[in-house]
Amino acid sequence: MRRYLLFAITAAAVAAVGFLALLRVGGGVSIDDLKAEAKTTFTLESPDFRYGEAIPAAFTCDGLNEPPALRWRGQPEGTASYLLVMYDPDAPGGTFTHWVVYDIPGSVTEYQPGVGVSGLNDFGRRGYGGPCPPSGTHRYFFVLFALDTRLDLGEGARLGDVLRAAKGHVLAVAETMGRYGRG
Repeated sequence: MRRYLLFAITAAAVAAVGFLALLRVGGGVSIDDLKAEAKTTFTLESPDFRYGEAIPAAFTCDGLNEPPALRWRGQPEGTASYLLVMYDPDAPGGTFTHWVVYDIPGSVTEYQPGVGVSGLNDFGRRGYGGPCPPSGTHRYFFVLFALDTRLDLGEGARLGDVLRAAKGHVLAVAETMGRYGRG
């Protein structure tokens, strides 16, 4: 009886772990998953800062808190829309999403305010939330995905929902990164 009980408990534990793993794999799509899906890359840059350099304070919570200019080139044919995500991997609580914009028309080659659909950032608001690190200097990645479709999620979708909708539709990826530290 004891051996049977031990077997039953072990089998139940294995089944539970397998079920939880299935949920995580089936439901969780990360930015890195979408990057790995990209067939090619293209160029994303800002005239306001170069890759790895300081983001000017005007684009942060210490300034106007407006997004920097972003331009791209070399995107693949067949791009129906773009997905733009800005995040801070150095945040104390883990990766912090500052900006999500999707359904940017495929004909566009630079970000313009009001173009595309704003998702929710980790500040709990739609639109851009500039760098605002509590301490130290953080890295802020701007990642642009060229997609073969529009996502049609409506305003205010959460990043997880946006990434799941984009899965299987990534043609190419572009990235730039800036740093910001508060004095």
